[in-house]
This record gives sequence, C-alpha cells and structure tokens, in this order.
Amino acid sequence: MILYVLFLLFSNFIGAVSQVLLKKSALESHKSFVREYLNFKVVLAYALFFAAVFIDLTALKIVPVSYVPIIEASSYIFAIILSRLFFGDKITLKRAAAIALIIAGIAIYVV
Repeated sequence: MILYVLFLLFSNFIGAVSQVLLKKSALESHKSFVREYLNFKVVLAYALFFAAVFIDLTALKIVPVSYVPIIEASSYIFAIILSRLFFGDKITLKRAAAIALIIAGIAIYVV
C-alpha cells in the first residue's frame, strides 16, 4: 500500500508541474488563437495531467479513501515550491505557515 501512496504523491507532483506549464504558456504571447492552445507546453501539460489522473485511478484501487484528502493536500506544497522555482514567487510567512500546517496535519494523521 505504501507504494500506491507514493504513486498518489507523485501524481500530485505531476499535476503541479502541469499547472506550471499551463501558467508559463499563458504568460507568453502567441501568434494565433490556435497556437495559444496548441503549443508544446499546453499539450505536454494536458498529457501530464492525463497521466496524473491515470495514476490516481490506479492507486485509488488500493489506497483507502480516507487517505486521499491528506495526500491531496500535498499538491499545495508542490505548487508553492514550483512557483518559487519557476516564477520566482516569494515564499512569504503565510505560505511557509501554510506548508508547516499541511505537513503537521499529514504527520498527525499518519501517526
């Protein structure tokens, strides 16, 4: 079961990477309406999102449903870290506190 929990965490990470790619594409200017939605970053982002959903569905056959909200909370951590890495967003005190609370909540649930 631990392997499938790790799969769920990995799918959350893939979903966060997908969101970063979509945001990067949205911040760029495109030559046409079609290229705005059919470019490498957007297509890759949706392919990654599809892979994340597939991994989720596979893992949820094994992982108890009661674990899912806890595991899904990790997506916020991934989003904050990836936005820092790719967009230079600052990790403010509020964001750091949010990460700490999420990790504390996960720890309390697991223990």
